[in-house]
Amino acid sequence: MGRMSGKVAVIVGGASGFGLACTEMFASEGANVVIAGRRGDLAKETAEKYGGLGVTWDVTNFNQGKEAKATIMDHFGGIDAAINFAGYDDVLSISEITPEHLEPMVNVQFNGAIYFLRFMCNGMAESGGGSAILCSSLTAHNPNVGRVGYAGAKAGIEYVAKLAAVEYGNSDVRINCIAPHVIETAMTAEMFKIPFAVESVRLQTPLKRMGYVEDVANCALYLACDESNYVNGETIRVDGGAHTQKLPSDIDYALLGIARPDLAAGFPRAMIPEWYKEELENNENT
Repeated sequence: MGRMSGKVAVIVGGASGFGLACTEMFASEGANVVIAGRRGDLAKETAEKYGGLGVTWDVTNFNQGKEAKATIMDHFGGIDAAINFAGYDDVLSISEITPEHLEPMVNVQFNGAIYFLRFMCNGMAESGGGSAILCSSLTAHNPNVGRVGYAGAKAGIEYVAKLAAVEYGNSDVRINCIAPHVIETAMTAEMFKIPFAVESVRLQTPLKRMGYVEDVANCALYLACDESNYVNGETIRVDGGAHTQKLPSDIDYALLGIARPDLAAGFPRAMIPEWYKEELENNENT
């Protein structure tokens, strides 16, 4: 008997990336999977492969959230676990930020996560308890340039998880976060086409390997099932220990460019940054 046998697990974004890995793992552990996503046809098509239910749900759309919850409750009579992987990353520095860039990002990553909790936690409270899981990011812990909307919102939802844990505790509903490292998915595919970029991140990871979507799914399974029934309001970093280090800097790229010229060819950051060249020149002239 699987660890999720007979339980209802809702996976927003369950048709790709981390979500699909969770769909496969939860279904193999006996869960009745519900795949939700803004592309409803894809959610339904994927759900059919696992004997589950597919629903249309753009997490920023309040009415779709209400309808999704009602459909799930009518179909299964309750919700035992729910995880939200809805999100996207669009890099832009603060000096260049515009409303057109920032507001949709925050709407999906932050507002949508709160709407997700509202509907899923209410459904779990009505059906005897459960586990809700939000997806944060290593970038919420290790700063780097260009992810103010993305990483800022992710840091915010980690605190929202604590607030929700307090609010729903009396209903036996737990809320936790997973903060993954940079792992290859459709969202990060472009970076993984650049071996130099991948190697720079790998070297900043104590386990000296990149992660896999299954690493995140394993953590999600733990948080969703009864084995974690006293874990609440927590963020678990699935990052090989990378939070103990930092994300690669200009100097890290430059040093790797010297050590691995075979990878550095054509990578614009694999060189000594201009500000450091100026600093060196100034030191020579004094």
